[in-house]
Amino acid sequence: MTIEQMPNARSSTAPSTAPTDTELRKLVGLVDHDTSVDNFPVSGWDALVWVVGNATQTAHFLESAFGMRLEAYSGPETGNRDHKAYVLRSGGARFVVKGAVDPDSPLVAHHDRHGDGVVDIALEVPDVDRCIEWARTHGATVLVEPHDETDEFGTVRSAAIATYGETRHTLVDRSAYNGPYLPGYVTRKAGYQPREGAPNRLFQAIDHVVGNVELGQMDEWVEFYRRVMGFTNMAEFVGDDIATEYSALMSKVVANGNHRVKFPLNEPAVSKKKSQIDEYLEFYRGPGVQHIALATGDILGCVDALRREGIEFLDAPDSYYQDPELRARIGQVRVPVEELQSRGILVDRDEDGYLLQIFTKPITDRPTVFFELIERHGSLGFGKGNFKALFEAIEREQEARGNL
Repeated sequence: MTIEQMPNARSSTAPSTAPTDTELRKLVGLVDHDTSVDNFPVSGWDALVWVVGNATQTAHFLESAFGMRLEAYSGPETGNRDHKAYVLRSGGARFVVKGAVDPDSPLVAHHDRHGDGVVDIALEVPDVDRCIEWARTHGATVLVEPHDETDEFGTVRSAAIATYGETRHTLVDRSAYNGPYLPGYVTRKAGYQPREGAPNRLFQAIDHVVGNVELGQMDEWVEFYRRVMGFTNMAEFVGDDIATEYSALMSKVVANGNHRVKFPLNEPAVSKKKSQIDEYLEFYRGPGVQHIALATGDILGCVDALRREGIEFLDAPDSYYQDPELRARIGQVRVPVEELQSRGILVDRDEDGYLLQIFTKPITDRPTVFFELIERHGSLGFGKGNFKALFEAIEREQEARGNL
């Protein structure tokens, strides 16, 4: 039975599988913070909303390859004649993938320009009106005014502001709502059956979302997040830290008060050849979300499962693991370095602990969006010690595509 053949079900959602705050401290580095002191309080992620060329197939891909589970649906069968939208979840991470049904849908023009990508980084807030009032008076463009949507499961209040490129932040307060996602959506389970013995989920949460912006625009967007949303600077990477022989970029990281929401922002830097940021901006036709870091408690099992489903990862050279400086710097980690080497997993250590990370190749036809898998063990960083190895791996892929 296909998704479309399954009957609509208007019932409340099953108990949440989202990680607890205790689990999030380990998974993503959550810290204590009193949102009452914020002028623009942000509690966490609500959803990452994608526009794709074929939402039906993308939803199946996210289920079969990445272990996400379909929770809700909106489309012609529910009265939505414009597009299909599938809501998928893995732990606390929620994706919404939308694809046009009506040839005149605005999603068609967006996809024609940008290809598959994230159009909306929706955030959970306790007070939509308070956030919008502050944002408006501090220079933000309000795209959607605060409003209520109601059905038999309650009321969701939301609004939206513009950020880099055509990306937006929808601000969502669903504290008075117990439905499957939003009014207009119905509970929906797919006919896909996971392989026998497959884990309940491969990743548990979103760690961070990376945005690429044009040369000279990074500091402006860092200031936007500070001025409008009260985010603070968490890290900065410039110069030799984030350059190779051929390409370079600059990056700064901003985060909300509890560090649940973290935004690294990249811009290209002058270099001998085209950087990964230049390539992204060319093929996405402007600024946008470059990659999404997915937090997992078992990166080895996650990588093994994804490889079995055909997901391709960037390769790290054997010399990376044989470097005596790396061995001395990382010290003891939970698995032998040989186990990491066999899978291409990178490791980095800072004053707080260490992390394990690996990056997929682009998951779309255009060389734009990709995923990072990250397993934290106390580290609050982003793998600074791995930047050179990572960027050299990306350059090898760029060269193979003819884009370096």
